[in-house]
Amino acid sequence: MSQTEQTVVQNTTLQCKSCGATLHFAPGTHQLQCSYCGAANEIEETDSSPIVSFDYEEFIANRNGGSLAKMASVVSCKNCGASTTLPPEVNSDNCAFCASPLVLSEAQTQQILKPHYILPFLVPQPQALGSFRIWLKKLWFAPSDLTKIVGGDARQFKGVYIPHWSYDADTMSDYVGSRGEYYYTTETYTETVDGEEVVRTREVRHTAWFPTSGRIGNNFDDILISASNSLPQNVSARLEPWRLESLVHYNEQYVSGFRSELYQLDAAKGLEEAKRRMQPHIRQSILNDIGGDEQIIDNIDTGYGNIGLKYILLPVWISAYKYNNKLYHFTVNACTGEVVGERPYSAVKIALAVIVGIILIILLVITMQNR
Repeated sequence: MSQTEQTVVQNTTLQCKSCGATLHFAPGTHQLQCSYCGAANEIEETDSSPIVSFDYEEFIANRNGGSLAKMASVVSCKNCGASTTLPPEVNSDNCAFCASPLVLSEAQTQQILKPHYILPFLVPQPQALGSFRIWLKKLWFAPSDLTKIVGGDARQFKGVYIPHWSYDADTMSDYVGSRGEYYYTTETYTETVDGEEVVRTREVRHTAWFPTSGRIGNNFDDILISASNSLPQNVSARLEPWRLESLVHYNEQYVSGFRSELYQLDAAKGLEEAKRRMQPHIRQSILNDIGGDEQIIDNIDTGYGNIGLKYILLPVWISAYKYNNKLYHFTVNACTGEVVGERPYSAVKIALAVIVGIILIILLVITMQNR
């Protein structure tokens, strides 16, 4: 099938069977819904094969998938650099990551990597908006005008699929170190009690060190690395865990009505980050293998085998807002409802709280002295 034919088929599947209007995926369902006539069109799954990882080396050798490329209209933000695909009916909008206006006239049709899998939206926009409003009300030391400025307008919330790499690996680590084992000796000492020298004894702990070396294996599954630089990495990490058991084969219909960001971190760099995240677990497994009461690791040499990879899209509702010219994000994991927000602080409220605290301490001291 030619690329032109593929485009025609995809566009047809996104049209309402009743009125021909463009359909949008309805979060929490497996349906496309028409905003004009209200008709619901079931999404037909065309691939029933199991969710599996792909060979990393083969993926890289094929230039990130080769035949897995697809055509899409992409717009890039001139402020933060984020590149996203947009719903075809959108003719004006702001960047979901920095709130800057997008120049949609400069959107370009280009070949992009087709994801292996997608985790469809489960949390609808009204629920995400409600969580945002609750979060705003609970903020301590927030500026008084914050709620008024970013009061949770539904138009501020953008549904975005964030690209992620998921890595599997078997590791084998050779290590050299030392095992410390405690032993105790009895020590005699003297101390003065009521003006007299008294002889006493006490147990003193020592550590005997023994050289050790060994080999330990570990298996890692689904180490998730965000391929986006637009959403801060600390925000991405706090959104975990994801319901990866709900992954489905990539289908354009799940993206209808939503944005989809292109990856900015390639698979090779993502693997380096995945290896970094594996290190604490590898190190802990070596400490457990050394045993004893204390452990010292002098050297670790780790080999990585059977590296598997999935390129997946994960859903978030995101609102980017500016307060005093500083950018803040509010993000909802759209499959678990987990909320991660950044917020400004009011220097005036904090100063008043400190002053009140000092006054209370002074009053407490005065009260204690007058007793």
